[in-house]
Amino acid sequence: MDERTAAAIEVHGLAGRGLKGEAELRGRMRGMDLRIATCMPLPEVDVDEELLLRCLREHGVRARMVAWNDPTQEWEQPLPTLLRSTWDYFHDLPAFRAWLARVHAAAPLWNPLAVVESNLHKDYLLALEARGVAVVPTELLRRGGEPALEPLLRRRGWRRFVLKPAVGAGSFVTRRFEAAELEAGEAFLREQLALRDMLVQPFLDSVDGHGERALVWIDGEFTHAVRKTPRFSGQDERVSAALPLEADERALGEQALAPLREQLLYARVDVARDAGGRVCVMELELVEPSLFLRQSPPALQRLGAALARRLG
Repeated sequence: MDERTAAAIEVHGLAGRGLKGEAELRGRMRGMDLRIATCMPLPEVDVDEELLLRCLREHGVRARMVAWNDPTQEWEQPLPTLLRSTWDYFHDLPAFRAWLARVHAAAPLWNPLAVVESNLHKDYLLALEARGVAVVPTELLRRGGEPALEPLLRRRGWRRFVLKPAVGAGSFVTRRFEAAELEAGEAFLREQLALRDMLVQPFLDSVDGHGERALVWIDGEFTHAVRKTPRFSGQDERVSAALPLEADERALGEQALAPLREQLLYARVDVARDAGGRVCVMELELVEPSLFLRQSPPALQRLGAALARRLG
């Protein structure tokens, strides 16, 4: 009996049943193979990777990390795929979409293809707003357009503002500007609009105090929140310990996820408070968000159990 099987027998409560226990376990584990999609090279360390792999082993799941952009992989194999740290996808969105279609055609993809496709471009914020979900006010400027930043800011009454790509991850080309930096903001925006769609948003003062908060949702319920420091291009992210969700945060998160909740394995709703104290969605992360599993062992176990159940 190998060490992994022996350890799994203990986890599944089959110790003391010898070969019968081993055979029963192997029967349970048949078909419980999983690919976890990452990228190469990783732009930053995924601190949850080893935790998740260990947790899955404890649940009898044989999981391995595979880079979505590794040309040697045979994605047509009928193995379920879990999206996790594909954090460079925005650099080649057509290739990523083609890869998603290949994986989806072969076996289950989590989160599922339709959900992922709907979340790749941050115009989903406008769709949320149209549905009555409170979001950070957002202006979408299309690639190739004129920046016209000064009249936009005057019309909106924004003095401090953030410019970010409509397709991106981490802090990629995300910058904050003050009113006195309008000329620099317009130059940056003009440069970026030559390459991609961009968002213009007000900078919410609350993120410097109360903080931006990430609400983590796994397998049907919110598990925990963390406070994140503001993050712009070239900066590291600092994250708090696990925190309970506040009542209005939970209500907003539930509203944002309501049409999709039956399709989701995981989600993250990033929120902050506006000048009036109202909580607003900053981003709805359904593709490859960090779930801050290190901060919440119960959330880690919930994800491991949910995957084992889907694979079993």
